[in-house]
Amino acid sequence: MAVTFNDIPYLRLARQQVQEPTISDPEKLVAWMGAMQAQDFPMAKWAIGIRTGVTNQNAIINAIDKGHIIRTHVLRPTWHFVAAKDAQWMLDLTAPYIKRSLVSRHRELEITTALLKKSYRVMEKVLSGGVQLTREALVGKLTAAKIATHDQRAVHILLHAELDRLICSGALQGNKNTYALVAERIQNPLSLDHEQALATLAARYFTSHGPATAQDFTWWSGLPATEARKGIESIKGNFRSEKIEGQTYWFHSGKNIGRERPDTVHLLPAFDEFIISYKDRTACLPLINHKTTISMNGFFRPVVVINGKVTGVWKRSVAKKKVVLEMEFFPKEKAHKKKELKELIAAAGQKVRAFFGDEVASASSATGA
Repeated sequence: MAVTFNDIPYLRLARQQVQEPTISDPEKLVAWMGAMQAQDFPMAKWAIGIRTGVTNQNAIINAIDKGHIIRTHVLRPTWHFVAAKDAQWMLDLTAPYIKRSLVSRHRELEITTALLKKSYRVMEKVLSGGVQLTREALVGKLTAAKIATHDQRAVHILLHAELDRLICSGALQGNKNTYALVAERIQNPLSLDHEQALATLAARYFTSHGPATAQDFTWWSGLPATEARKGIESIKGNFRSEKIEGQTYWFHSGKNIGRERPDTVHLLPAFDEFIISYKDRTACLPLINHKTTISMNGFFRPVVVINGKVTGVWKRSVAKKKVVLEMEFFPKEKAHKKKELKELIAAAGQKVRAFFGDEVASASSATGA
């Protein structure tokens, strides 16, 4: 059966493990996804949670604390979760391109090779022996060593240290992230040469994110288009491709999906892979609603997905010492008014409540409700 444009979001929900997840282990889920954007830490935990079916965040925190999942800068220059064993080859592949994008900013900040070497010596000394420090504490050590950390210099020094595989995330200290030495944190990393890494990254992406285009993979990976195409060429024999509305989509040759589909509701987190990992998002998010969902400065809001389509946004906020779940649906959306879907929306809200362990009161500020 040929795949249509309307099938794309359903296939993506299934392959991304949002719909009927089959992977319960957080580390295996992150490895399946390749990498998951994670600058909003609480929401990034929920991105794993909704895909593994775990009832609360403790299993994910445990995987992070044990070093099974690493939070570091990889692919595009922002934080991602990756399986610890994948961090080395993924950074070897993508870090050179991230560094190139930072050259002019480092020049502005007067971050030189000599400065980075000095900073690395300090970090290696203060973190050795299994020591793990919060960002504030680690920056304090740099400052004490007479390394200027103002004007985002600290941010870029730490970022570069991640790209050079010196430091990565450590265990949580309360609700704060820490840094640790990669050499002490990651045991037996997978080592791949450049061509193997290209093929592995492409295979991971199209297996877990397909149907997707070459442009989508280029955007998600942060690779130059020529490199992204090489990756696709090396694995395309194992994937199915179809021309849909003038674009070639690649995806895993799994079972076909039927045209009869049950109603589904998912409350996906901010910066979720279902939205952010595609250059063209119109299959699940109509252009008319882009500005409501994605801000001008690149903030991707948490979204309500009903039957494969983004139909609104949601947030957690505090009111009268309770955490309230608020939803705002797009003006022309009507699906959330159906009785059956209201029940599914309430159930989706309960999953968020259970995961974060908050006392959540469901409150709808639905536009036009």
